[in-house]
Amino acid sequence: MDHSFTNLLAAPGPHESLGAHAKTYGRVIGSWKGELHNHMFGAPARTSSIEVSFGWVLEGRAVEDVWITPARGERSPPSPSNFNWYGSTLRVFDPARQSWRAVWTDPASQLHIELEGRSIGEDVVQLGTRDGQPIRWTFSDIRDDSFTWRAHILEPDGVNFRLEVEINLRRVR
Repeated sequence: MDHSFTNLLAAPGPHESLGAHAKTYGRVIGSWKGELHNHMFGAPARTSSIEVSFGWVLEGRAVEDVWITPARGERSPPSPSNFNWYGSTLRVFDPARQSWRAVWTDPASQLHIELEGRSIGEDVVQLGTRDGQPIRWTFSDIRDDSFTWRAHILEPDGVNFRLEVEINLRRVR
């Protein structure tokens, strides 16, 4: 029996207890590469490579991912004007709330964000806060070979969300 950390963590698929909720993040399980458009520092948007990988973990009761930008082949010392992500999200389904509890942790940028995610139509919408400000992270246009991820932050008017980051990803086969 293999007792390595990777084999103890990874699962071959979703746990049966998730039922239809497994589809929420199950559609993005796998490895992805793409382009990140950073709108946080004004126009024009700054662009960077990104790689992302999602997998079932903890007996298939959770989904974990790793987001890396710039992608590993292009990483260099970070600058104040670019993202330097090398972080992970753990998503666990909460049957009482009928939603996924998500925690993003990135030691490179020192970000720690808690969100709540659920399917809304064909999208996956995650809501949380960053430094006390409401944020919305959305997976949309999910196809077998591509999807778009967007990060928005609530404007001071308390009504409108402003785009901070847009990522276009393609599946790595």
